[in-house]
Amino acid sequence: MGQAARQSAIVELLKVAPVAEELARRFAEAGYRLYLVGGSVRDALLGRLSGDLDFTTDARPPQVRQLLEDWAETVWDTGIEFGTLGAYRRGTTVEITTFRADSYDRVSRNPEVVFGDSIDDDLLRRDFTVNAMAVELPRRSFVDPYDGLTSVVDRKLDTPATPQESFADDPLRMLRAARFVSQLGFEPAARVVEAMREMAAQLERVTPERIQLELSKLLCGRHPRRGVELLVDTGLAEYMLPELPAMRLEIDEHHQHKDVYRHSLVVLEQAVDLERAAASDEEPEPEPDLVLRMAALLHDIGKPATRRFESGGGVSFHHHEVVGAKMARKRLRALRYPKDVISDVSNLVYLHLRFHGYGDGQWTDSAVRRYVTDAGHLLPRLHKLVRADCTTRNRRKANALRRSYDDLEARIARIAEEEDLARVRPDLDGNEIMRLLGIAPGPIVGQAWRHLKDVRLDRGPMEHDEAVAELYRWARDQGIDVTESE
Repeated sequence: MGQAARQSAIVELLKVAPVAEELARRFAEAGYRLYLVGGSVRDALLGRLSGDLDFTTDARPPQVRQLLEDWAETVWDTGIEFGTLGAYRRGTTVEITTFRADSYDRVSRNPEVVFGDSIDDDLLRRDFTVNAMAVELPRRSFVDPYDGLTSVVDRKLDTPATPQESFADDPLRMLRAARFVSQLGFEPAARVVEAMREMAAQLERVTPERIQLELSKLLCGRHPRRGVELLVDTGLAEYMLPELPAMRLEIDEHHQHKDVYRHSLVVLEQAVDLERAAASDEEPEPEPDLVLRMAALLHDIGKPATRRFESGGGVSFHHHEVVGAKMARKRLRALRYPKDVISDVSNLVYLHLRFHGYGDGQWTDSAVRRYVTDAGHLLPRLHKLVRADCTTRNRRKANALRRSYDDLEARIARIAEEEDLARVRPDLDGNEIMRLLGIAPGPIVGQAWRHLKDVRLDRGPMEHDEAVAELYRWARDQGIDVTESE
């Protein structure tokens, strides 16, 4: 098994051999050693090697720069303070880092960069054994002092040193453990999980930006539910996304309702399934949709704050979508997410319950137009989120909900054929409103525009004369003196 895994790594390496071997020969001719290392070796063993390659070497940064400058198409040194230079050649990106033997103050995450002379020492400082393997080029000899190959074969996640030492050096590694569980489907070793529980509070040393990056990578992995469960089970979620464990509401036997946390995990899984169902010949593996996945995970975070026990044994969560949207916005801001992600996720949380007023198709065409307009560019994601939110085990009820949403989508498609639903705008623009009312730019123009848009949503498209008459009617109601002429 081990030999077969090694062989598969060599086969993968052959795919990038022209660039990797060219580079290795240059280093060897200059008297230096070069190793493909870390995630590149791991991914080669897993049959998923990309065009971004990581190397380590005994050459110091000035020598590395000299060897790269007349070989690569582009060279950059943004990581040179950590001994790393990057380069690009013929479609392949490489990063080369001098052997390191760092020490940490265990107060910040920043290491005191110390260059080393040993590949074994360099591998010891790495986060997990699956990332502590190397292949020396051009000889292609396999270096595995911490038995990372066995970890890959067994799909286990463990650390070269003790987990306590590794996580004390850099607490972000605990989040990386959860991320690798999601991305690779690996199982963390018992001692890794134990250390994560013991040291969860150390996450406070990590900046929100770095937490955000790891959380996003976790959610975009192939097994996001497993990564999320590890965060919650170890207590890490309390220090980064406390609203998540807060959804584990105590179930009162006299007030039956769903476990909101478990329900949210199922919705996340089903949203991912709907994403992948959109695969096509042109795009066999659709890009993970961070916004959809985050909204699926957070869509019910407003429930704990809105839970009320009703007489007769029922439980209500009135307006949890409104409260949840505010909570999602606040948390994502704290994690320094971009404004567009914050806006899109919180709007999906706000809108996810809207469909449940549709019933058996009682909505008017006006209500359908408003649903589409309020969703805007989020409509395709809202379709997936609403469908994913159906987790009932009652097959009859599930089928009824599915048929209702099928009917709504069909109505949206029909109305879209008749009207330009993607661009629902008033039948008169701002310039025409000012001309007809004889007014200058100002608040009244915006008020008139919004009124005409509401009328457009209610009635559908109007003839030009109808729109003008409606504008004059509105203006008279507002006490605006107008003369009805064009």
